[in-house]
Amino acid sequence: MFVRKTLLSSAAALAVLSGAVAAQAQAQAPQAAVPVVAADARTTLSAGILDAGQAAKGLALESATPPPPGFFDPAMIFAPPTTQAEGQALNARIQASPDTFSALALSNTDMAMSGNRLFVGNFNGFNAYDVSSGKPELILSVVCPGGQGDLSIHGNLLFMSVEENRGRLDCGTSGAGGAVNAERFRGVRIFDISDLSNPRQVAAVQTCRGSHTHTLVPSADPNVLYVYNSGTSGVRRADELSICSSGEPGRNADTALYSIDVIKVPLDRPQDAAIVSRPRIFADANGRIDGLWTGGRIGVTSQETAQTNQCHDITVFPEISRAAGACAGNGIFLDITDPENPKRISEMFDPDMAYWHSATFDNTGDKVVFTDEWSGGIGARCQAGDPTTWGANLIATIGGDGKLRGRAFHKLPSAQTATENCVAHNGNLIPVPGRDLMVQAWYQGGISVMDFSDPMKPIEIAYFDRGPLDADRLMVGGSWSAYWLNGRIYSSEIARGLDVLKLVPSDQLSAAEIAAAEAVRMDVINPQTQTRVQWADTPDVAMSYVDQLARSGADAALLGEARGVIEGWRAGSPDAAAGDAVAARLTAAAGARGVNAVDARRMRALAGVFERIG
Repeated sequence: MFVRKTLLSSAAALAVLSGAVAAQAQAQAPQAAVPVVAADARTTLSAGILDAGQAAKGLALESATPPPPGFFDPAMIFAPPTTQAEGQALNARIQASPDTFSALALSNTDMAMSGNRLFVGNFNGFNAYDVSSGKPELILSVVCPGGQGDLSIHGNLLFMSVEENRGRLDCGTSGAGGAVNAERFRGVRIFDISDLSNPRQVAAVQTCRGSHTHTLVPSADPNVLYVYNSGTSGVRRADELSICSSGEPGRNADTALYSIDVIKVPLDRPQDAAIVSRPRIFADANGRIDGLWTGGRIGVTSQETAQTNQCHDITVFPEISRAAGACAGNGIFLDITDPENPKRISEMFDPDMAYWHSATFDNTGDKVVFTDEWSGGIGARCQAGDPTTWGANLIATIGGDGKLRGRAFHKLPSAQTATENCVAHNGNLIPVPGRDLMVQAWYQGGISVMDFSDPMKPIEIAYFDRGPLDADRLMVGGSWSAYWLNGRIYSSEIARGLDVLKLVPSDQLSAAEIAAAEAVRMDVINPQTQTRVQWADTPDVAMSYVDQLARSGADAALLGEARGVIEGWRAGSPDAAAGDAVAARLTAAAGARGVNAVDARRMRALAGVFERIG
């Protein structure tokens, strides 16, 4: 949620929030040629905090766990001011507690999973749940204010992003007042969670712009872990942190802008974690460090776009030594072969992207889904008249030359109301073989599953949504992150707690595809550190390919033969000879004229499974 980056002082807070409201009111109306989203079952759901109406397709809610004590207060749910009186009331709240105020003070944020433990970040600290029984059971709550609380895990270490000025080194709740405060902490906290009854902060790496998000990057040295830190807030004063200075490069070549932080963590001595480089990944060919998009409006039909002097989110794919950065005004593609010194391979810009927010690779690393957090996450940006290319996903392909190329936009296809903040936000892949499926949070737009197997034709195949928090005014809430984590979708609901959902069969997703995805298990899942999925050869995997080919109209007779092989396999009598014969016909069919590339890959993958039977 981009707007929160500036909620650092009482003087600045009201101006920022008022500006955000004004920007929403002044946003350009969509052009007549731009399609709009349509009304469906999600459009008219009843409002409520814990009792809102619900709608679902292809997903079923298994459990809804309300926030634990100390992490919920309905009076603290943030409602952006829309009138002068509301603005004055907000300002009074800020002035009453300038050192501790946070508009999103009790908001749930990002998640990570280790074994059967799910860790959920919060602006007020973090919570941990045991999910082994299906329904989450709270096992730990840590109060440690400072926003935004994004989490990741490596072994017994938990990493936490802290960005707000109120954050303290000791996790205290009294805030850290004044322009300079020796007790202030903004950066990446590291906790030892080997004993969940007594988590200990073992390191606190101070950074110049705080930590909005961070990404864990494995190293060739098993005793070293790197952290890519993305700070999006203002630069701290040098008399608070000596390595910091601000300003544009023309007058300050050492500015903390236009860089990311690379933190090196010795795993045998995590207390020695420290920044080892601040690479200038936005430089142009001439070495000018502010070498990418400068921000502002472009074109008569476009919106205001962000300047590229930061990354909001970096996703790494260690198996291919690459990373994708969503960096405010640009999407970028990085070589991370040397993790201390990432190098930019290519970048892309699109005038319909207001703020490049997050990035998700497909399973091969050939495509990237970039999200656009138009209006910073507090605006109602999924209304019927909003352009479908604004606040959407941009699917890009990566060519053999390493160049990013935008292919298509995809936006939540349901019209939401004016009282629901809604824009593209965090998600990850659902490991269905033969398809590129991404589950994703859309704030109060709910949860949506997108199929981007064909990068030119992304479509929604499932969803879950609730009605607004309030029927009459916009209150900020909804799903912050929606992730597939070892067989279920977990959603950190900003105001309502933790949801667990399962996929259910539909005309766009079969029981075999769901079973194949649910069979994939990982010990640790940090969504910004992607791991390539490998599927075992099973009847469910084979049937997944058959179901996909049937859905796209492939040869019915050939698919009938394939089903026969799979049925025998399920019954415990795999026929290797029959599998080889069908595999040969599938391979030939994959090379036939008129077969699209996606189906050809499925045919070859299915042929490979059959060739390995027995």
